[in-house]
Amino acid sequence: MTGVDVITFGCRLNTYESEVIKAEASKAGLDNALIFNTCAVTGEAVRQARQAIRRARRDNPQARIIVTGCGAQTEGATFAAMPEVDAVLGNEEKLKADSFARLPDFGVSASEKLQVNDIMSVRATAPQMVDVIDGHVRAFIQVQNGCDHRCTFCIIPYGRGNSRSVPMGAVVEQARRLAENGYREIVLTGVDATSYGADLPGAPTLGQLAKSILRNVPEILRLRLSSIDSVEADEHLWDLIAEEPRFMPHLHLSLQHGDNLILKRMKRRHSREDAIAFVTRARDLRPEMSFGADIIAGFPTETEEMFANSMRLAEECGIAKLHVFPYSPREGTPAARMPALDRRLVKERAARLREAGERLHQAHLDGMVGSRQTILVENTGLAHTENFTLCDGLSLSPRSLATVTVTGHNGKHLVADRIQEAAA
Repeated sequence: MTGVDVITFGCRLNTYESEVIKAEASKAGLDNALIFNTCAVTGEAVRQARQAIRRARRDNPQARIIVTGCGAQTEGATFAAMPEVDAVLGNEEKLKADSFARLPDFGVSASEKLQVNDIMSVRATAPQMVDVIDGHVRAFIQVQNGCDHRCTFCIIPYGRGNSRSVPMGAVVEQARRLAENGYREIVLTGVDATSYGADLPGAPTLGQLAKSILRNVPEILRLRLSSIDSVEADEHLWDLIAEEPRFMPHLHLSLQHGDNLILKRMKRRHSREDAIAFVTRARDLRPEMSFGADIIAGFPTETEEMFANSMRLAEECGIAKLHVFPYSPREGTPAARMPALDRRLVKERAARLREAGERLHQAHLDGMVGSRQTILVENTGLAHTENFTLCDGLSLSPRSLATVTVTGHNGKHLVADRIQEAAA
């Protein structure tokens, strides 16, 4: 192989940063290299990255293999000990050309492979400008990094550091740059996006940032947020939900559980009542609003009644897309020291929660039949509606916007048989 190939695991923030990595590594003159931008949210994510690295070495015996991302930041020694790996860069180092220019030689010891700093010492997130998001018709923009909260199950603050925000002007400039390159939809992303701005002069909020993008970059036709913590929603964000048609009616909520005692043991800052109140208010303001959500099944000490509360919360909130995580302990987190459930029970509860999620998804699809929707066509040939429901792309080219009538669904995505108008 020639050049640099970045293999991305995990979140949208990693997807955005992979574009920065590719540019910085190329700037440093790196060639014949595979860079793995890893995730650490679960032990399974780390296992999958290790497996992919071994496979890549078999297929590319002469390439330089570099590991970075949250997995490298939290488990750098584990990756450095792999004979297939030539270097390990931390989350801060991966965004700098100098790091790639200073890579160690082949065949060095595990300790010499490591270039991972203390992420907690990082106090600012420098703006990183990209021109494209490879393989995506929607562009992601990093607005924030790190997290000041310490949920008992979560390792990510130790991979990303404390919360820090990208200055508003730099975010707006990045949005303008992407719009000029043909992107019609922007997704604002971060580790804890709703904490945006607390560390900046004047403490602007995420809602204010979104308003500024839409005001200053009229070419952006659709604006979305990645996963949010609903208790941090500000009044400017509520204004957007109620009044701004370019702000898309879909939010992904970090719920994690539906039982108040488990939420306290997770050290979450919301209750089940808070979650229901948020969803109710949002739908009152914008009835077409849909929601995705993360819920963990089998958290330590979870009883059957507590688990049932998660099932009920998903139903009461009408979650259209439920992301279920069977609890897995992460070494170094408080939850890893709590009384664990039997793994078979954890998996069984996760399976039941996924079944409930599938029923909710079917009900969501049923409810959209007969409606008029505007779709944005993806590279896959499918499209997304404004409330982020998959729809038949009607053989339109990627990045096309069209208004359609939904005539049914196939259990996976909406079906539309007639284009009413198409955007050029």
